[in-house]
Amino acid sequence: MRKVSTRILNISGNVVTVRADGVAYEELAEISASRGKSLAQVIRLNKDLVYLQVFSGARGVSTGDEVRFLGEPMRVGFSDKMMGRIFSGSGEPRDGGPAILENLTEIAGPAVNPSKRIIPKNMVRTNIPMIDVFNSLVESQKLPIFSVSGEPYDELLARIALQAEVDIIVIGGIGLKYDKYLYFRNTLEAGGALSRSIFFIHTAADPIVEGLMVPDLALAVAEKFALSGKRVLVLLSDMTNYADSLKEIAITMEQVPSNRGYPGDLYSQLASRYEKAVDFEGAGSITVLAVTTMPGDDITHPVPDNTGYITEGQFYLRNGRIEPFGSLSRLKQQVNKDTRKDHRAIMDGMIQLYSQYKETEEKRSMGFRMSDWDKKLLKYGGLFESQMMDLKVNIPLEEALDNGWKILGECFKPEETNFRTELIQEFWPK
Repeated sequence: MRKVSTRILNISGNVVTVRADGVAYEELAEISASRGKSLAQVIRLNKDLVYLQVFSGARGVSTGDEVRFLGEPMRVGFSDKMMGRIFSGSGEPRDGGPAILENLTEIAGPAVNPSKRIIPKNMVRTNIPMIDVFNSLVESQKLPIFSVSGEPYDELLARIALQAEVDIIVIGGIGLKYDKYLYFRNTLEAGGALSRSIFFIHTAADPIVEGLMVPDLALAVAEKFALSGKRVLVLLSDMTNYADSLKEIAITMEQVPSNRGYPGDLYSQLASRYEKAVDFEGAGSITVLAVTTMPGDDITHPVPDNTGYITEGQFYLRNGRIEPFGSLSRLKQQVNKDTRKDHRAIMDGMIQLYSQYKETEEKRSMGFRMSDWDKKLLKYGGLFESQMMDLKVNIPLEEALDNGWKILGECFKPEETNFRTELIQEFWPK
């Protein structure tokens, strides 16, 4: 029998408090308000006091409204019919289509047992040289994209969604501006990738608390597809908005704040989502790329700082480019040895020369005289930035490696580089 409370004791922000017995943590409830029925979830229990987070916001809810507990946690439907569909942050259809009510699965479940995971070994090709060549993305990897507001991180995610060699794309938008949501949808539709994509979109105009559900909905659906043998890429933007939603709820609940007002369990909340990245033994995989904006470009901000301890590297997006310094894929060695024999050499050698170019660029800006070697480095740096770092460059890995040798051949003599003789003999432009 469903439990019913006919009196709301307190309304604070988007959290309401009632008195009830026999209620479970994360259980769903339905509030019958004057504006209609609203879904809520138990977020705290204190003896018989039950604190409920109202997904659509508590505006319009009064102390006389009825609260009916549903006796089950938040669940999301799963079906092949989800392909090409767009859902809200609470899992409701946003595109006017029918709700998915079959194969309901609980969200925010535990991460996969490590004994059931296999060592990552397959590369996810994106046709972006700064990823494929220098920091390869690997199946089941979890990587953040560190950036600041104004950078084209959503455009980068959309391009990866179009070009990544995976079976299914799940996009989770948290606090997206409406035009960015339309950009994702229109870009994937124009590129022919909408039919293999699923959207869970929470816009900046939606109630803030709905954004908390987006990562869990996206990852629960991704897990079901991965267990059926699909390679799934989950793209989340923006996890700082997600953390800010956690912060707002923590303040409403009068929790003792941690660093900069964020809840003390911020690390655990982020880790429980990122750890959903997995390569299942005998099945598919989940790979996670998540934008994390850094307020004031501050890497010590609690969200990027905690994220760095959880994930397996990071991409830094600055000035519209993926920066080679600071960006790191800790799993790239798992796949670079199996791509082409010159991959590791090009990756290391070109970055070393680009580092020398940056030093030369600094000397030039200070008015130092340029040597012949400096002039070669300046030419190399310009070509590297335009033909490798520019996000508009769209070429397969092998073509990018060939292009690397071509750039080297235009700027240097073979003996001026530190490449092995056998590689120079095979790959140096004739």
